[in-house]
Amino acid sequence: MTQTAQPIVHEGAKAKSLRSNLRRSITGKELQSIALVPVIIAVAIIGNFISPYFLTSSNIIGNVVAVSAALGILVIAESIILISGFFDLSLESTVGFSVMVLCVALGAGLPLWLGTLVAVGIAVAIGLFNGLMVAVLRLNAFIVTLAMLILIQGFTLGFSNGVTYTNIPDFILFFGTASVFGIPIQAVLFVLMFTVSALFMRFTRTGRSIYAMGGNIEAARAAGLKIRRLTMGLFVFGALMAVLAGWMLAAKTAAATPNLGAGLIFTVFAAAVLGGIDLNGGRGSLIGAALGVVLLSMIQNILTLSNVPSFWINAAYGAIILSALIVGRVSALASRMRRRKK
Repeated sequence: MTQTAQPIVHEGAKAKSLRSNLRRSITGKELQSIALVPVIIAVAIIGNFISPYFLTSSNIIGNVVAVSAALGILVIAESIILISGFFDLSLESTVGFSVMVLCVALGAGLPLWLGTLVAVGIAVAIGLFNGLMVAVLRLNAFIVTLAMLILIQGFTLGFSNGVTYTNIPDFILFFGTASVFGIPIQAVLFVLMFTVSALFMRFTRTGRSIYAMGGNIEAARAAGLKIRRLTMGLFVFGALMAVLAGWMLAAKTAAATPNLGAGLIFTVFAAAVLGGIDLNGGRGSLIGAALGVVLLSMIQNILTLSNVPSFWINAAYGAIILSALIVGRVSALASRMRRRKK
């Protein structure tokens, strides 16, 4: 009797420890989520000195927020996946591939509803495949999604034959032309999606389970969480968000190019890391990630207004990622030292 009771007690202790750690994690990330606010204010002041146009409402709403909306949608997806303890690099290629499949399907004579269903269905299949490889076969998520990134990029070039398509459906162009009370619809979606996602991660059982899984996957499994189902659901969610981001990007140019979204994943990781998302999983806030998107967009806008060449903008993103990682590491070490002294 004693031998059969021990594992139950052990698993119960794990579950109790998991809940306690999760509560501390949520409290900590509430404080970390606003850490970028002073930096954003400082950057805004600098931007105003560089260009008086920077702090105008048309620039902030039309350029800083609306232009970064597609990036923000991807940051939502990637941040949640990172919090769960995994990676998804294939989001970048899914962005362009989903739009290209839709345009090729419409060019082949498929009805709009069927072409859209095919494009979304293929994106879901990509997410399911990634989830199965990671959750069932337990392959490394970084390597799996890197392979899918390369594979899907090849498919995109193959389907398009390197040709740019301009038969963009009206419902996609809507994302580039519509507005709500004078505010571009992309800016509205940016704010709405982040708000819903942040509330979901903070107040729902599934959101808390994602944090728990990223913090300690074995303890989460012992606590009875459906790890496989959660993992596959996360990768499918990421693929669907990539479809939406692809539509938003295509709406800006009214065209589907073979390289749509190319290089976007690096900016996504920059925003997530800058916003305090832990690459090891289990920590981070979507509010912080949203502020990371805004800060990067502000920096890009300032550099653009200053007529700085685009390649220096990419260099700035790389420097920002390194700085954020160093600051995060130093803060973690300082926190450990303070706890030891107590």
